Amino acid sequence: MMKNIGAVLLGLVALVAAAPLDELPADSWSLVPDANGRLHLVNLNPYNLPNEDQEPEKRFTAATDTIFRLYTRSNPTSPQVIGLNNAASLTSSNFNPAHPTRFIIHGWNNDGFSEVNTILTNAWLSRGDFNVITVDWGVGAITLNYPFARARIMSVGSVVSTFINFLSSNTGIAFNSISIAGHSLGAHAAGNAGFFQFNRLNTIFGMDPALPLFSFDSSDRIQATDAQYVETIHTNAGLLGFDLPLGRASFYPNGGRIQPGCGIDITGACAHGRAYEFLAESIIRGGFSSTPCQSFQQILENNCVATGANRPMGGEPSNFNTGTQGIFRLTTRGSSPFSLD
Repeated sequence: MMKNIGAVLLGLVALVAAAPLDELPADSWSLVPDANGRLHLVNLNPYNLPNEDQEPEKRFTAATDTIFRLYTRSNPTSPQVIGLNNAASLTSSNFNPAHPTRFIIHGWNNDGFSEVNTILTNAWLSRGDFNVITVDWGVGAITLNYPFARARIMSVGSVVSTFINFLSSNTGIAFNSISIAGHSLGAHAAGNAGFFQFNRLNTIFGMDPALPLFSFDSSDRIQATDAQYVETIHTNAGLLGFDLPLGRASFYPNGGRIQPGCGIDITGACAHGRAYEFLAESIIRGGFSSTPCQSFQQILENNCVATGANRPMGGEPSNFNTGTQGIFRLTTRGSSPFSLD
């Protein structure tokens, strides 16, 4: 019985991922898991407006509704809100341009206090002196209408880029000292931020970039050229996460589709979240050693034929400026510490 339920859910999510918006019927509803794997019955047609008995979609304006919160070793648990183009809020904060800056962007139905922000903030601050800035676009991300959230990633990326320019003009911060980590829809938003920065940022980590309503041809998906180094970590490929390699280097822990220790992970929630758990551990303890593969097909066949040197997944500093590129596979434990190194 459980296997049949799983097959139905997988089929529904596959339908969401494959169907272009303009081909969906007027009353098209389906079950879609959010960034935490919770299932929601959503209307997949953003052009089918709610009737008078339904709550209307909240308006989201990225420039005014996105909240930037700064964490440093001086304020590791009490964030300081820095307002876009509010120089006074920046000057009075603990932001230090001499320290590297790391942005975190969450996914669908998350906000600035969701786990991905907490776990990565703690990781970077345990590693050293960083300006860690969480990007809270919860006003646009928390919605039952997934297509609306998906459609907002470019505007979120654009406002993050504008905020980076604001930091630069007021503090002189170097662009190559800035990296962004984005999870699920946030991975694509991170890519857009890098694109609007003319690909000059240091590193973008795309943590299990969202698959539903994206295709390889989507112009607003994360791209290998969105920063000087782009790394994608695929942990629930083909369900919640994108299956094909998208980064300059793309890593597939345990084959990239299911993860050990997740049990019967019908919605993919556990595997999807492993991406930021792996990145956090790599920041604290060092990257996960990975074997290069010749092709994505070898990932699918679990038969990588190594043609180059092993490279670490994640880490701080990242693989920036090391020439790392290609497709990599690695094996982890089913619980923390995940790395076998």
